Order: sequence, then structure tokens, then C-alpha cells
Amino acid sequence: MFKHLLVAGLLAAAATPALAQTAPVAAPPCQEPERRQFDFWVGSWDVYPTGQDVLVAHSTIEKLYGGCAVRENWKPLKGAGGGSLNAWRPDEKGWRQTWLDSSGAWAEFRGGWNGASIVIQGDWGGTLTRMTYTPGPDGSVRQFGETSSDKGLTWKASFDLTYRKAR
Repeated sequence: MFKHLLVAGLLAAAATPALAQTAPVAAPPCQEPERRQFDFWVGSWDVYPTGQDVLVAHSTIEKLYGGCAVRENWKPLKGAGGGSLNAWRPDEKGWRQTWLDSSGAWAEFRGGWNGASIVIQGDWGGTLTRMTYTPGPDGSVRQFGETSSDKGLTWKASFDLTYRKAR
């Protein structure tokens, strides 16, 4: 009997490595290439109106949760501070942003990479808002905001900011 148990144990031990080699290995979460589309925005920034040298804010953008999210901490020199949490949603094949600030404003945006920029839009305080984040050749990032009062048929510029690496 002992001999049979020993043989069965040896056969089971020999089969285990073969099973381990053929079992699929799950990829770590949040490793899709799309999750790197917003990496150009990650960093510590001084923020200016585009084309001007008047500092209006500081902003810290960081990757969090093993690369599953990008978070902004918006610190204006005047007005309400706030932040956004951004994530690639594989089920939607796009980006989601949730904004919340110290004035109580809350907004949800959806969109994606168009080959040159991240473009997201959503309702912000009852106004359809679109934001475009574009990496600059000098390492800056332009955030251009537009609003629409006719459900997206026409758009009007609402803000234009340039993020420059903090000094």
C-alpha cells in the first residue's frame, strides 16, 4: 500500500509543474496601453492663461492606485480649489473624469484620445462643457474649455490654460 501511495504522490508531483506551465497567467490590472494616454499631464505644474505670464494656479497631477487612475489637485491663487479623478474605462473604451471643488461643484465628463489630445465633455452646472488636453512640444499641456448652449451644435471658448512644469 505504501508503495502505491508513494508512486501516486510522485506522479502528482510530476504533473504539477506541467499544469502550472499551461495555466494562463492573469495580466496585472490597469496595464492596458490606453491607461498611459493621460501620462503627459502627470507632474507638478504652474498654470497660466495661454499666451500670458500671469500665474493663476498650481496643479499636481499624479498616477495612483497602480496606474488605474490619474488625479489632479487644483490649487488656484484665487477662487475655489478642487480636483479631478480620471480613469480609463475599458468597458466604455474611453476616459471618465469626476470633478469636485470646494464650492460644492460636481461634474462628470466622458471622452477619449483623438490621436493628438484627450477630449472629454459633460454637464457642468447645467452647461454642456468640453475640455481638450493637448501635450505641447515643449512639455507643456494646454487645457482648452468650451461651452455649448445648443446641445453641442456650436461651441464657445470658456477658458484656455497652459500648464508649465513647476519651477
